[in-house]
Amino acid sequence: MVFEMALHKKKFWNKVSPVLLLLLTGAYWIKTTSSTPYIQSKSELSTAELTNLKEGELSLLTYNIAGLPEVLSAASTPRASSIKEIAKKINRFDIVNVQEDFHYHKELYNSENNHPFRTLHKPGLPYGDGLNTLSKYPITETKRIAWNACHGSDCLAAKGFSFIRIQLTKNIYVDVYNVHATARDEKAAAAARQKNIVQLAEYINMHSAKNAVLVMGDFNAHFAASWDNLQWFTKETQLQDVWVNMMHNGEYPDGQPSFTPKEKLTLTDNCESIDKIFFRNSEDIIFLPRQYKIEDQYFSNKKHTALSDHHAVSCVISWKTR
Repeated sequence: MVFEMALHKKKFWNKVSPVLLLLLTGAYWIKTTSSTPYIQSKSELSTAELTNLKEGELSLLTYNIAGLPEVLSAASTPRASSIKEIAKKINRFDIVNVQEDFHYHKELYNSENNHPFRTLHKPGLPYGDGLNTLSKYPITETKRIAWNACHGSDCLAAKGFSFIRIQLTKNIYVDVYNVHATARDEKAAAAARQKNIVQLAEYINMHSAKNAVLVMGDFNAHFAASWDNLQWFTKETQLQDVWVNMMHNGEYPDGQPSFTPKEKLTLTDNCESIDKIFFRNSEDIIFLPRQYKIEDQYFSNKKHTALSDHHAVSCVISWKTR
């Protein structure tokens, strides 16, 4: 969620105002340059030792790391040191999607993170889209796509989604999407988010039509909210939600017009999170989720305080070729 928490902290207003002025002056530049894709050079794959495995297992993670400047952040822990800790802790996961990787990117990439393949950070004036992917498998292509619709303070950042193609073996690839949708649930914000989801579905259907797909990110949406269109999204793309599959008996929650989401840091494995992981099989690959977890303990500091204002969400998923 971008900026809204800070806007309600009046005691910080004098500190926040200069930063917001910088954001406003740079907003037009961001929105008019954010759609230019970055395509990673395939020469970067020269160090990879790919095999001919027919099956394997992936540990996945999606994490909104609350990377706005500390004065603007809704997270309760110091941001630079927290993101340094996050950089180290995510080493155990094979493919990691992060959102809100804004102000402390060097703490994420230049600390103790060991992922050999990482998307090139997209800087902006002052910020880009905040989306990055870190992988133990080669990344062969990356594209960034800005949303066509936004609402309120979210329009100050180049929010959208990214497309990443990852090579699992010599002949097996998977398309990975990293998502950060429009925040908040008032009518105009929900309408913009619905358009975000439609845009994402159309892109997946056009660019990954016959491919195995993993989609992970901060959707700011719930199946249980009648104003969100996630059930439509799964039907349109044939994606499956890991939490629904493993923790909700494969049945989507009924959309409720009076739905009230739980506070993010109180979630357990049984609760629906706005941070989601989806998967889709292909003619070449079959996925089978093995474990779903809200990482409420692992991503905390020595005082047992969460390192972000979101809990990371993880999944262990097996794959095999047909």
